[in-house]
Formats: sequence, C-alpha cells, structure tokens
Amino acid sequence: MKIFTVGAKSFVASFQLAGVPGVISETPEGALEEITRLTADPDVGIILVSDDVTGPIGDRLTDLRASSSALVFALPSAGGEKKDVDYRAMLKRILGV
Repeated sequence: MKIFTVGAKSFVASFQLAGVPGVISETPEGALEEITRLTADPDVGIILVSDDVTGPIGDRLTDLRASSSALVFALPSAGGEKKDVDYRAMLKRILGV
C-alpha cells in the first residue's frame, strides 16, 4: 500500500522530505480531483490532505471516503488552526446509519 499527500506546496514538501510522494494543489477543486484520482488506484492505501483545502469540499470528501477503500485523512497545514472533528458523525454518514 502506498501513501500520498495532497495540498499546498509546503505541506507536500514536508512529507516529501520523509519520502512520501505528493501532489501540490492550492485549490479545493484541484485537490478533490487529485484525491479522486488517487482513490481510484488500488495500490494507494492512505491519502493525507492539507486541511486548508478540505474545508469547501468536506461533504464531497466524506462521500468519497464512503465509496473508497483508501483512507483519506485531513491533517493541519503549517500555521493552521486546530479544529475539532466529530468522527462519530462522520462514521455514521459514511456507514449510512
């Protein structure tokens, strides 16, 4: 299984220093396209996404999580604010409960 990152240049570059490849996308729509492309690859297991691009695409990202075997995680970007995530509500939506 492969790990990829998607997000701003600084986010992707920091993971590339650790050997994790990534795709630079400064816009939410561009990030969603890349995430969709990566989730279609059966070799990709984890996709780490910069939270500064996930805000506007949050609902579509949750739907994508439900239909994909890859795990998609939003991580704080450099200088980003800490946000609380309601994982229970997210899991209920993904599972259709």
